[in-house]
Amino acid sequence: MRRIALIALIPLALAACSNQGLRDLRSSSDGPDEFMIQPVKPLESPDNYATLPAPTPGKANLTDRSALNEGVQAFGGRPQSADAGIPASDGALVRHASRNGVSANIREELAETDAKFRKRKARFTQFRIVPVDRYNQAYKRQALDADKEARRWRRAGARTPSAPPAN
Repeated sequence: MRRIALIALIPLALAACSNQGLRDLRSSSDGPDEFMIQPVKPLESPDNYATLPAPTPGKANLTDRSALNEGVQAFGGRPQSADAGIPASDGALVRHASRNGVSANIREELAETDAKFRKRKARFTQFRIVPVDRYNQAYKRQALDADKEARRWRRAGARTPSAPPAN
């Protein structure tokens, strides 16, 4: 009887040790979602209140932050307005990237394709005794081996300055 109880408890003990990490993004509390709170710039007193722009309900204001623009600035770039379009300095890059055509609804197509792929991979996986990371199982064939890719590029003669040195 003790052996049966021990055999039944081993999977439960192993399941308790599992770590979902960043795969499980659901909140387990009833409190506020801290990722929905956006910090704002500090308030400043303008030099002249008469020159302030008119308020536009539902639009950005002077204290709103732009994560995209802040990221561009952090990497030494010049932040552009979201409505400004593609800067002339990036024209050659955009032409080269779109040389084989551009699909206007690429995001929707990819989302639909990925949803079908995940549905196909999810068959017969509803019943689990212990938690399993289904993400890595589903996308295993699409994952890159970083070391193998670095070796392949080095053999081809490409410089890989951001990769660790070869042993």
